[in-house]
Amino acid sequence: MAEAHVLVFPCPAQGHINSMLPFAAALLDAGVFVTFLHTDHNLRRASFVAGSPRLRFLSVPDGLPDDHPRSLGDMMELERSLREVGAVRYRALLASLSSAGAGRPSQDGSDGVDGDRSFPPVTCVVADGLLTWAIDAAEELGVPALAFRTSSACSFLAYQTVPELVELRELPFPEGGDLDEPVRGVPGMESFLRRRDLPSVCRRRGGTGGVGLDPILHVFSKATAHSREVRALVFNTTASLEGAALAHIAPRMRNVFAVGPLHAMSSPPAPAPAPASSLWTEDDGCLAWLDGQADRSVVYVSLGSLAVITHDQFTEFLSGLAAAGYPFLWVLRPDMVAASKDQHATPQEAIGVVGEDKARVVAWAPQRDVLRHRAVGCFLTHAGWNSTLEAAVEGVPMVCWPFFGDQLINSRNVGAVWGTGLDMKDVCDRAVVERMVREAMESAAIRSSAQELARVVRRDVSDGGSSAREFERLVRFIKEITMGGAKSDH
Repeated sequence: MAEAHVLVFPCPAQGHINSMLPFAAALLDAGVFVTFLHTDHNLRRASFVAGSPRLRFLSVPDGLPDDHPRSLGDMMELERSLREVGAVRYRALLASLSSAGAGRPSQDGSDGVDGDRSFPPVTCVVADGLLTWAIDAAEELGVPALAFRTSSACSFLAYQTVPELVELRELPFPEGGDLDEPVRGVPGMESFLRRRDLPSVCRRRGGTGGVGLDPILHVFSKATAHSREVRALVFNTTASLEGAALAHIAPRMRNVFAVGPLHAMSSPPAPAPAPASSLWTEDDGCLAWLDGQADRSVVYVSLGSLAVITHDQFTEFLSGLAAAGYPFLWVLRPDMVAASKDQHATPQEAIGVVGEDKARVVAWAPQRDVLRHRAVGCFLTHAGWNSTLEAAVEGVPMVCWPFFGDQLINSRNVGAVWGTGLDMKDVCDRAVVERMVREAMESAAIRSSAQELARVVRRDVSDGGSSAREFERLVRFIKEITMGGAKSDH
């Protein structure tokens, strides 16, 4: 019987890699071979250690020069370049990896295979749901392909209903319209969803004269529609968090698997350690600093891998944190604060306001270790889906300042649905930062809700839990594909 070998291919962004590497680790625990596909740029940028004889890292070019910033503002350029340049090499690589001589490299090395003959042929592709061309190419080559969405199911549902929202004239937003107006047409969320809670690209206009939908929204909604034709759609979520959204998504899909939070998934007796996933060097020294702080006394601040703020916004955050009076650990990427002509934010500026004993600033942190540390009392976050899940698992109250995409829906769920934190979207004011940080740190109700949600989510990923059962079903599905007879059983 053929051995299952999955090629996992995320979008080349930190958040997508963070979500799909734990997925690869869970597959390894289940006895599956995994080839994890990076871009050449990302594979050179970071040290990814396999840690398992059944895991290897390969790469394809993204078509951009090494010194290209690959920032959020360059998203459309990166998407186009990867689709036009990377797709050609991807197709050649997959054709080689899925053939009978899968371990044999091409004579000129152009297919990127490392010559390891211990790996069986690739039998299945799990590609980021935004990489629709990677899914299509796999199916054209006779390799079954699944889509993996790294964002929340609620945001997927919002993108899924874009045609209905346009028909109802909810999109595009009317100029000068009230962002607190409720949104009709997103099933299961009409009771709490406002215009300001929809993915950020819904607010922007594009097309001729700026009267149509934003081009990025077209990309997301097109990828979402594409998922209806894919063999299966995988979400890094759990029914306990997003059951209503999943129930509305499933009837439109061939098969849906809710298998998260994947970073908290483990298989006894000895799960394989998850491969390191960071494109930045993590500052482990911040953990020693946390060791010297009192229990639940520290505000952890991280706005993710893509957010860029102005110096004025930096000043408002810093002033609010200082006024709240709690020690804080702040992840301040070198490219995070947009430099103006005569203003440059520095770690020393933040530390100088409150002193070294009450502030630690790092370029990047081992976030999961930080969130589970006894000293962390709340998390001021951009509400990216990975961060939201990681805080949920650890029962850490959140203050959400969403920046982009699904973060706006996630923050609404945190504040209005789960009650595990506060939603600070569309406001960056020192008084609001101070008030919300204090409330998240001191509210017994918020902490109780966060801890109860943590108990539920941990149960979901433990033996017999809903996500653990879903993952077992997914592995069976993949192995049936390997044998050539997968069935739809959702």
